[in-house]
Amino acid sequence: MTTEIKRIGYAGLGVMGEPIAANMLRKSGLPVAVADLNPAPVARLVAMGATDAGSIGAMAASVDVLFLSLPGGEQVASVMRGNDGILARGRPGLIIVDQSTSPVDLTRELAAEAMAKGMQYADAPVARTRQAAIDGTLAIMVGAQEPVFNTIRPLLAHAANDVTHCGDVGCGQVVKILNNMVLFETVVALSEALALGTAAGVDGELLFQTLATGSADSFALRNHGMKAMLPGNFPKAAFPTDYALKDVEYALRLATYTGHRVPGAELAKARMEKARDAGFAAEYFPVLSRVVDTL
Repeated sequence: MTTEIKRIGYAGLGVMGEPIAANMLRKSGLPVAVADLNPAPVARLVAMGATDAGSIGAMAASVDVLFLSLPGGEQVASVMRGNDGILARGRPGLIIVDQSTSPVDLTRELAAEAMAKGMQYADAPVARTRQAAIDGTLAIMVGAQEPVFNTIRPLLAHAANDVTHCGDVGCGQVVKILNNMVLFETVVALSEALALGTAAGVDGELLFQTLATGSADSFALRNHGMKAMLPGNFPKAAFPTDYALKDVEYALRLATYTGHRVPGAELAKARMEKARDAGFAAEYFPVLSRVVDTL
C-alpha cells in the first residue's frame, strides 16, 4: 500500500484531541482540517493555521487521513454510520484512524464496513496524560494492517514517542483497554492502602513516598496517588469518573467477548459507580478514594 498523504483531518478536539491535532499541525507540514461541536478549540487551531472543516462528513470527502478522538464507541459509530457520516461521504482510499477508546468488537465491525467501501481503518488509542499530549510524548497502541500502520506511523509520531503496532484492527483497543483496566485496579488498591494506612496512624504522604521505594511503586502511585489522592486534587477538566466507568465497562465487554471473568475489573466498576452515585461523576476518577467502604 502506497498512499501519498496530502491533507489530514482531525475530529474531536477535547482534552487529548486538541493538543494532538496541534502537534500534527505544527510538525507535519501538511494542511490540517479540524471539526468539533465546541467552536472554541476549532478557533484556537484555526488561529494556528488549521482549516475549519465544518463537519466530519465534509472532512471525510476531502482528506487522505481522518483522525477521530471522541468520548467513546457510541460517538464513533454515530459519526461513521450517520446520514452525513464518514461511511456515506468518505472517498475510496481514505484512512480512518480512531484514537478514541472504543469496544473491540465495534472497532472490527466498523473496520469491515469501511473496507467494504474501499476505505482503510485503524485503531490508535492513546495513553498517558494531557501534558504528554501537549508535549508530544504520548504512548499510542495501534491496530491495523501493516501497510496502513506504516502509512500513519509518521503522523502518529508527531504526538507520541512510543508508537506500538499491536496487531491487526482491534488490537490497539485491546491493549489500551487492558492498560486502563490495570490502571483502574491499581488506583482502587491505592485508595484502599491510603484509607487503611491513615486510619492506622500512618501519614498518607509518608506512606506513598515509602511505597514508591519498594515493589509497590507504579505510574499510578506517582501520578494518581501522589498528585491527586494525597492533595485531594480531582479537577473536572481531567479524566472524569464517567469516562473511566465507560472504559472499565469496555474491559468487561472484552472479557465477555473472549469468554473470561475479571473480578478485579468488576470491583473497579463497583467503586466507580459508588463515586458517581456520591456526586463525583464529573471529577477526576481517583476521587473514588473518597468513597472507601468501612465496617
